[in-house]
Amino acid sequence: MCCSKNLVKVMELTPTPPGNNFIKKLPVLEPEVSFPLDLYFCSDCYHLQLGHVVSPKILYQTDYTYLTATSAYFVKHLTKYAESMVNKFSLSKGMKVADIGSNDGTCLRQFKDLGLEVIGVDPATSIAIEATKNGIETVPDFFSYSLAVGLKEKYGSVDFITSHNACAHIDLLDDVFKGVSYWLNDNGVFVLEVGYFVDVYTQLYFDTIYHEHCDFHTVSPFVKMFERTGMELIAVERIAPQGGSIRVMSQKKGGPHKVESSVSEIINLEKDLKFNLAETFSDFADRINDIGNRLKAIITDLKAKGLSIAAYGAPTKATTLLNKFGIGGELIDFIVEDNLLKQGLFMPLSHIPIVPTEEMYKRKPDYVLILAWNFAEPIMENHKQYSENGGHFILPLPEPKIV
Repeated sequence: MCCSKNLVKVMELTPTPPGNNFIKKLPVLEPEVSFPLDLYFCSDCYHLQLGHVVSPKILYQTDYTYLTATSAYFVKHLTKYAESMVNKFSLSKGMKVADIGSNDGTCLRQFKDLGLEVIGVDPATSIAIEATKNGIETVPDFFSYSLAVGLKEKYGSVDFITSHNACAHIDLLDDVFKGVSYWLNDNGVFVLEVGYFVDVYTQLYFDTIYHEHCDFHTVSPFVKMFERTGMELIAVERIAPQGGSIRVMSQKKGGPHKVESSVSEIINLEKDLKFNLAETFSDFADRINDIGNRLKAIITDLKAKGLSIAAYGAPTKATTLLNKFGIGGELIDFIVEDNLLKQGLFMPLSHIPIVPTEEMYKRKPDYVLILAWNFAEPIMENHKQYSENGGHFILPLPEPKIV
């Protein structure tokens, strides 16, 4: 984030293909390309990042399958978010709201329903085009300073810019933040939500480390980033999505909003946890290996007893978890998935088939491993019938257990 080369490798994970590189049909005729998953710590600004960045064109512009609207939980979260931001920052009808990494336009639709004008930016071309067809104008491109210049010329400056989880996916954040500062009007606000590495580390949510995530955020590095781009941090809030996230609120330097105490409070928390020292993360890999050994022992024991095991969800992070722990098709019979774009495909490397959710009731596996663990509660709530019929769920993180 600060462009320093003073980086220290703090962890290596198993190299994998990009988590969304699903296989369309078997057998696979060409070797699957894997990339390193090594985590580095910046000794200058305390940011954590991948050492190897896969081209965004590989990750997003071909066959990208993630759709926000697939998750009822996240749709509900974004509805509440829009209402909260409108109230907190006094956004009124006719004001302009932009979303960086707007995906299918789910977030912007909430603002549009509240009477605001909206514009999205997303590099997943097919998804952006579909969002525009559905009434949420979306520019199919990567957000940057140069793009912001063109956007401001076409649409004028905007009053509010939002971004949900996209800032973990962007390698050159400095250029993005310069673009935000340029496009935002003088009284405007930029709010981003992103996974919080404090939660990843303490709760062992290591599978959120995958190639789409170039960056693993804490609050302290944002302070310097905002300063360099003519902005300032005004508030921070810890929120639930992604197993633990932060909502980072900012404005142009000297803007109308006072800096809230939440900023210093969370920076002090990170200091207390010693997140300014590379040595803090030295035991991360050992703790992950311990979890993996226990999870695989549970699954292997069940399989040895002749019991059938499926999985729920094929999120990007599932590729990291399955390959790190050596869990493949010999242990998992199939994966059920709500997202229509993923059904009929196969997982990278393990080639576990991905099927519609109703297959869980047709095939009746004895156990289901929840790979989309951040949605475990709504998944189990929505599928009480499976449990009532004698099925059991397995949670992999932060502690492997059968429920």
